[in-house]
Amino acid sequence: MQNLEPVGELKFGQVGIANLRLKSLDLDTLAQELAQKVSSAPQLFARAPVVLDLSHLATLPDPATVRETLGTIRASGMLPVGLAYGTSENEALARTLDLPLFAKFRAAYEPVEAPRDRAPAVEAPRPAPAPAATPAPAPQRGPASLYQALPVRSGQQIYARGTDLVINAVVGNGAEVIADGSVHVYSALRGKALAGAQGDTSARIFCQDFQAELISIAGHYRVFEDIPADLRGKPVQAWLEGEKLLLARLGQ
Repeated sequence: MQNLEPVGELKFGQVGIANLRLKSLDLDTLAQELAQKVSSAPQLFARAPVVLDLSHLATLPDPATVRETLGTIRASGMLPVGLAYGTSENEALARTLDLPLFAKFRAAYEPVEAPRDRAPAVEAPRPAPAPAATPAPAPQRGPASLYQALPVRSGQQIYARGTDLVINAVVGNGAEVIADGSVHVYSALRGKALAGAQGDTSARIFCQDFQAELISIAGHYRVFEDIPADLRGKPVQAWLEGEKLLLARLGQ
């Protein structure tokens, strides 16, 4: 009898991919910056998948320039895997380069143009003021938090979509814990912790024993090598103040 089981099972899930937002086309300087990051934390950045975000450039580069940029990223030791989603021109560029677009890293939305060849609008008589509308009900929130009681081991990933993540166990080296809200670890944090995954800048990270390989809030990150020695192994909280990711002992 013929085996009807599929050869491959394709699923979509939350993946940890770095976003490289390019602010200029100075590729020599870019090569130096990326090489420094890889050498400072090779366990995190060596062969790390990277999405290239071109939304902050004044003009969209031509395909040849983007190919050169991708080569610069690859030469640093990282692996470019696609472009961040943006305008239709950006989509056409991705097609030319045979690269995927990642909607998770959404760039500037394309402006909607007003329809052309229409007669000028005639101002209509102003209606009498309408009575005050009843306020719309507040949007329903997700669960208060996602609770994890078991250790998160190397290679595992826990994602709290639309809420906080509370972990009452060790987050091991090579593990990744992600939340759209805040991350609370009531034990040792040795892997990666990413809070505000969808851009919530008010999210925070709390842990009882801070030894994280990497922490990130709304895309702003710090690696273990950047963490002050007096905070390692201590109860710590992390939060954003403007563009800076700050750390402090809990209780201070």
